[in-house]
Amino acid sequence: MKPMSKAFAFTALMTGMVVSMPSMAADFVEGKDYKELKNPETISGDNIIVREFFWYGCPHCNDLNPYMKKWEKTKPADVLFFESPAALNPVWEVNARGFYAAQMMGYQDQTHNKLFDTIHKDGKKLFDQNSLSKWYASQGLDQKKFNKLYNSFAVSTKIERSKAGAKRYQLTGVPAVVVQGKYVVQGDPAKVPQVVDYLVKKVRADMKK
Repeated sequence: MKPMSKAFAFTALMTGMVVSMPSMAADFVEGKDYKELKNPETISGDNIIVREFFWYGCPHCNDLNPYMKKWEKTKPADVLFFESPAALNPVWEVNARGFYAAQMMGYQDQTHNKLFDTIHKDGKKLFDQNSLSKWYASQGLDQKKFNKLYNSFAVSTKIERSKAGAKRYQLTGVPAVVVQGKYVVQGDPAKVPQVVDYLVKKVRADMKK
């Protein structure tokens, strides 16, 4: 048998490396790729809950949004995904109230991406109730109903739940994706959905134990 040529040996080595890379990429590290909460939320039921905390004025949230939207279309059937506007300060709360008012009027899907684009592509500063109500009205919402809902008890309740969630998950900034009330994912927007998928599988495996 003829000895293996150096060129063939190098090709074989590289091929082996390429084959092994996908399995290596699936192993994400706690403390580097995600954070595990010491006191996780207790979630019952068969579904796995994924929450994305964001603020419309945040450029990093704007970067992550298309990746999460793409992920949402292919997520497993047992995963429930919620977009959760953060209300960590008065300015963020303005946009959170607008989000929930639009959601209650049935316009969340129609306005979510557009508001990100209006702020980050068109340079509009929609960070107060008056400008927000006018913008949402331009998207087809009834402005009077929007303003009524904006400060309503129902929206205020959702705001308090958002604040409580952010505190429970120890969030100090956005974007942040929380998996099953136990894991917090932040970082490279292109990588976040991959880490989320990894943690979903981890949670599913733990639920079967």
